[in-house]
This record gives sequence, structure tokens and C-alpha cells, in this order.
Amino acid sequence: MNQCLAFAAAVLVSAVALAQEPASPDVAPKSESPGSPAAAPNQAPVAEQAKGEKPPDSTKPLSSHEAADILSEEELAQIIDLLRNNYTQPGNLTDAALARAGVQGLLDRLGTGARVYSKVSAIPESQQPLRSEILEGSVGYLRLGSLSDLGALDAALEQLSIKPPTALVLDLRATPHSTDFELAAEVCRRFAPKGRILFSIKRPKVNDEEILTSRDDPRWRGLLVVLVDGDTAGASEVIAAVLRTHLRAYVVGQQTKGEAAQFDDLPLASGKVLRVAVGEVSLPDNSPVFPGGLRPDLVVPVSQEKTDEILVAALAEGVAPLIVEKERPRMNEAALVAGTNPELDALQERQKLKEKGEAPKAALRDETLQRALDYITTVRIYDAARAAGRR
Repeated sequence: MNQCLAFAAAVLVSAVALAQEPASPDVAPKSESPGSPAAAPNQAPVAEQAKGEKPPDSTKPLSSHEAADILSEEELAQIIDLLRNNYTQPGNLTDAALARAGVQGLLDRLGTGARVYSKVSAIPESQQPLRSEILEGSVGYLRLGSLSDLGALDAALEQLSIKPPTALVLDLRATPHSTDFELAAEVCRRFAPKGRILFSIKRPKVNDEEILTSRDDPRWRGLLVVLVDGDTAGASEVIAAVLRTHLRAYVVGQQTKGEAAQFDDLPLASGKVLRVAVGEVSLPDNSPVFPGGLRPDLVVPVSQEKTDEILVAALAEGVAPLIVEKERPRMNEAALVAGTNPELDALQERQKLKEKGEAPKAALRDETLQRALDYITTVRIYDAARAAGRR
């Protein structure tokens, strides 16, 4: 059996196990040949018991992925035959059922690399504006927005260069999904050192590799923190990964989507579409981004719903109000003169809400951005202590 058939059989085994009830321990065949893969596990517990170790539980069923990954080619073929000849519901193992199970297993294993869509839909890319602020007096904040607005990015970086902040936060959470990797490279060129290989796009089927490099001097030099979330996908994932590789940018947020690839839409007979990855982004250090996504250096557990709410509020009011804790009402001289008690008033307001069965709405806070600012503060303290030690 060649490798293609073996892989197909492995996928079928995985998918059948996913679609059916867990198999009983005696479903998997046992090889009687001393040289077969099944012979070694039967001999290992003897040596372990001699050392006083607890033998493994041989009756515990393997997961579908474990079984498909560790079975030999011969065993994969055996399982298909044994299931067809012995399973109590043979109708679930027809050619059509096995084909469905095979597709289910393949799509499950390939994840973001292959998906079926009900129809072709040309969804226009939403345009998100760039936003620039100065936080805490000396930290620059750039919400990148749409990648196509490079002019706005250049203008913001030019403005920051007049009085350079001590650190810069680049927020990619509002950047729409895009597979325009040339635009991603253009953004990276504004930060990465001149003459570096940023990333490459490899297309194995056509034996092609496109290498994208930086061409100009960077427009930002200094401490850089990048914000990402679960919707950060495609080109924006690549930007975060490249900046971490070349500038040691500190990435904060949630695991990204895992779509740093070029896709083709292949039509199916009924009008449905198979979207499949045909080109994969590769970083100079070979660290993977597709299909698993980019894992941040600091993971901040925030739901996507809350992140979306924060991004909407920040666009309307700026991000500064989302990182400042609201001071609790306290008794003061003005209240004494007026004969009021702010603390009591706040308590009574909370009590009224409680009686109505309502909870006071918590102030909206951008925890991801707050953790980024905490990191910047930590680096500043460390650098100041190191500089003091040299004197």
C-alpha cells in the first residue's frame, strides 16, 4: 500500500471513530507476529513491573486521532475490512458512508487549511480607520485598521517622530482579514531593519517560492508591543509574527486564527465551494503560523465578544478611557459642605438595582491593552535599574 492509500485509510479510521460510538477494546486486531507493531506493547509491562512500575492500562481505548496516527499501514487496512465484516450496523459502512467519513476526517485534520462553503460569496472587505493616540504621557498607540490605508500609517508614524514616545503599541485587533501579503510586507517594511527577509510564500504544488524583503530604513526604533485576538487572521497574523521575529516585539492577546496562507476557491458540482490553502507563509526562523495560528507571548483570556465591544467603544471615544480605573466615590470636603454623602449615595444606587434584579454594569476595560502597558512599565523599571547599576 502506498503512502496516499495509507493516509486515506488513517483519515477514514479517524473519521469513523468520530462519527460512531467509541469502539470496545477488543475491536482493534492483535497481531500474533513477534515482529508486528502490536507485539512490543505486550512485552513492555513485564519489564516495567520488574522495576515496580505500574503497567499501562491496555484496555483503555485510543482516541480516533491516536489510533489513526500510530497504526501501521497493514493495520489501517485491516480495521476497514474488520469493521465492514463485523460492525453491527453495516449500513454505516457503505462506500458512500466511508467517503463521507473520509471527508469529515480530512476537514477535521486540516482545520483552517480546507473548508467547504455553501456558495461563493464576495464579501467586501470592511474598511477600518487607523487611530493614533498617546497613552500615559509617553506610550504611542496605533490601531492599524485596514492594511490598504498605508498613507494614514505613514502620517501617524511621521507625527510620532516629532516627539518620539518611549514605546509603541501596535493594535492589530481591528484589522480586517486579508490575504494580501504584499500589503503585509509593506507594513512590516516600516518597522523591520533594511535588507532583511521578512517572510516567504511557498506553493509546493507549483514548486514556487516568493520571498519578500525589507527595502527601507525603519520608521520606528524602540520598544514595540503588538496586540492580537482570535479574529486576527491572514496578513495581520504575518505582521505580528514578522515583528516578533525581527524586532523582538512582545505579542499580547489571544491565539490568532491560523489563516496565514493563500487560498483557492474550487467549485463543486452543486455550486458549493472547497476553499483550500495552496500557499503557506514561512518565516525566516521557520516558526509556524499556519495552520495553528500565532500564540502570544502573554495570553490574556478575554472573550471575542468583549474584545469586539471594546473595539467599538474605542473607535468612538478613544482607548484612554478604557485603561483608566474609575475612582470609587468618597466623602470629601465639598460633600460635607453640601450635606451629601457620595459613598452612601453609591451604595443606595447599587441597592436599588439589586432590588430590581439588575446588576450594576461593570465599567468597560481593555484588559489586553492594560497588560501591554504593564509590560512596558516593567521593561522601563528594569532598564532604569540596570542603567543605575552601571553608574
